[in-house]
Amino acid sequence: MNALLVRVGADQSAGGGSWNGPVHGGTGEFAYVPIPESGEVHAGLERPYALFVPALARFGLRLPAHLDGRRMHLDPDFEHLTYGDRGERAKQIRASLGPSDMIVFYAGLADVRGAARLVYALMGLLVVEEIVAALDVPGERWDSNAHCRRVLAPTAADIVVRGRVGSSGRLARCLPIGEYRDRAYRVRRDLLEQWGGLSVKDGYLQRSARLPRFLDAERFVGWLERQRPRLIQANN
Repeated sequence: MNALLVRVGADQSAGGGSWNGPVHGGTGEFAYVPIPESGEVHAGLERPYALFVPALARFGLRLPAHLDGRRMHLDPDFEHLTYGDRGERAKQIRASLGPSDMIVFYAGLADVRGAARLVYALMGLLVVEEIVAALDVPGERWDSNAHCRRVLAPTAADIVVRGRVGSSGRLARCLPIGEYRDRAYRVRRDLLEQWGGLSVKDGYLQRSARLPRFLDAERFVGWLERQRPRLIQANN
C-alpha cells in the first residue's frame, strides 16, 4: 500500500492572502475553504466562494474582502470524492498510487480562539478507486472536479483521482498533526514515530512539487483507524 500527504485549502501560501480557514482547536470543528480559481472555467460550472459563507458563519466569520465575489478552485471535492492535479505532482500521483492506495489531505488552519500558531491538521482522505486524465472525463461529468470544470488545452496533462465511496471523504472533525519547531511547521515527532516516518526531512510541512510519502502506509492507516474519524461526503 502507498499513501501521499497533500496540503490543500486557502492559506497564505496559495492565494489566500493573510488568511487561513478557521478551526476550533478545542473541538476539531473546521471550515474547509478552497484556494481561488486561476483558470478559465466552463460556463455554468463556476463555484463562487459564496457557497461557503454558511460554513464560516458557524464560526462567526465572514469571507475576507479579497475572496468575496471570487470563484474558488474546489479541489479536493468531497461531495464528488475527487482530487485533481497537474504538472510534477500529477506525474508523482500516477507513478505512486493505484487502486486502494490513499491520498491524505491536510491544511493550515487558524484557531478561532486566538492562538498565535496555526493548527496543521488532517482534514480528509481519498482511497483511490481510479486515476484518469482530466481530458478523458466526459462532459456530463465535468462538474465532478475543478480540473474538469476548467477549459483545458488539448495538451493538458491534468489528472483526476476518484475516491472509493464509503472509505473516502471529509473529516467531520480535523486531526491536529503539526507543531512549530526549528523555525517551521512540522509533523509532531511522536506522530512521525507512530506513522513510521515521512519522505520529507523531519516532517516538514509545505506545498511542494514533491508530495510527502508515508514510509509505512499500513502503519499510518492503523494509527488513523485508532482515531476513529468520521468521514462525510460533503465539502462543508
